[in-house]
Amino acid sequence: MKRAQLKEFLDFKVEQYNTPEFIETDPVQIPHQFTLKEDREISGFLTATISWGNRKSILKNASTLMELLEHSPHDFVMNHSQDDMEKLSDFVHRTFNGRDLRYFVTSLRNIYTHHGGLEGIFTTHSDEDTLQPAIHAFKKIFFELPHELRTQKHVSDPLKNSAAKRINMYLRWMVRQDAGNVDFGIWKGISPGILSCPLDVHSGNVARKLGLLKRKQNDAKALQELDTALRKLDPSDPVKYDFALFGLGVFEKY
Repeated sequence: MKRAQLKEFLDFKVEQYNTPEFIETDPVQIPHQFTLKEDREISGFLTATISWGNRKSILKNASTLMELLEHSPHDFVMNHSQDDMEKLSDFVHRTFNGRDLRYFVTSLRNIYTHHGGLEGIFTTHSDEDTLQPAIHAFKKIFFELPHELRTQKHVSDPLKNSAAKRINMYLRWMVRQDAGNVDFGIWKGISPGILSCPLDVHSGNVARKLGLLKRKQNDAKALQELDTALRKLDPSDPVKYDFALFGLGVFEKY
């Protein structure tokens, strides 16, 4: 398929899937429950963090998370008591447990108190071409407080060759603005053109079938290759094609 034909095909698929109906079955529905910017940021980050495995389980456990945070994520993060923290102890999503969650809440309070919030970190550390170094810097800041070593595995590091699928998905939610009102576009200081596609087994397999990706592993090198290909199709909004790749892979079994 020639590039013009491929672009036409993928643009059509973006229009098909980048719609309000997409929200109904996707983890992005969790931050859509909120209107306060900080609530969307925190609920989105925590939801993205546990977005692996069965989608029904993700949505169920993310909803439980919001209940534990009393449906006011930012207020809970900033004003929780020790008793409030104890209520988080029994939370489990696969290998993410209550100890991890308690640290995440503690770290988020530190970030909003001392680092200008989640947006502040990514805006400060982004460069003109990619957000992957900003993700690396974010992880360093996120774990600057005393913590269990095991908790670090729940935030990926692109500079250690991870595709960082979940956090790239989260950044898409926060930065990209779309007509379908799926992504929020509330972080205005970052260009959508430097976002990276959330690369997983589904989007990777479809990208290879379409000739957008040759590397077999879904790692940081593959992500760079895919980003380069998608930015040739649309330099200003390359990660809109995540909807096409995801829809073709998950819904159409392409």
